[in-house]
Amino acid sequence: MSISFVRIDDRIIHGQTVTRWAKEYPCDGLIAVNDAAASNPVLKEAFISASEKKTFVWTLAHFKEKEAQVLASKRQYFLITKTPQDMKTILVDFGFVPGDVKKVIVGPANDRPHAVKLGNNQSILPEEAVAFEAIQAQGYQVKFQLLPDVSIGYWNDFKGKFDL
Repeated sequence: MSISFVRIDDRIIHGQTVTRWAKEYPCDGLIAVNDAAASNPVLKEAFISASEKKTFVWTLAHFKEKEAQVLASKRQYFLITKTPQDMKTILVDFGFVPGDVKKVIVGPANDRPHAVKLGNNQSILPEEAVAFEAIQAQGYQVKFQLLPDVSIGYWNDFKGKFDL
């Protein structure tokens, strides 16, 4: 299960979005990492059935157990988390290196109290900004991009809006 694409999306898996990105990057399946979704059988099944692709919904701990297997696979998977904090745990705290992927694509992040609006459907909380800063410091580009043809820029374009 090597990784071909890394994304943060507050919906985790959205079938139409996966279909669109799969035209840009090879995709045999999805690995969604979210403790709440993986621990709730109803949510887990909903995410598994949201895409026609082979889908795994794992906790962070289960991902940590499987990371070597993920990298050894001949299949190409999208790695998706709901939050920047979870992606930071995987890429920074666990030290997971998703092959040649050096870009983390940030999809929808809904407006919430205390969030800073960066663009349409892309609002970031201060604690998420800290996670983006850590991901970038690990050597990744963080790009805010809802779809392949809809981008508002990179983390460096927005980090000045936060006290880091």
